[in-house]
Amino acid sequence: MEKVKVTLVKSLIGTKPNQKATAESLGFKKIGDFNVLNNDACLAGKIKVLKHLVKVETV
Repeated sequence: MEKVKVTLVKSLIGTKPNQKATAESLGFKKIGDFNVLNNDACLAGKIKVLKHLVKVETV
């Protein structure tokens, strides 16, 4: 399975509650937090919700 590195690059202040919940489910609490995850449909949906707040790189 392909792995991707997802990094939070913008603040969660002022975002909608569903965006904050999605970021928390990915393990993000502050700017600079990152996680290496398997690239699947569930992750693609979460990235779509946070596309303006995160940076995605393939590993």
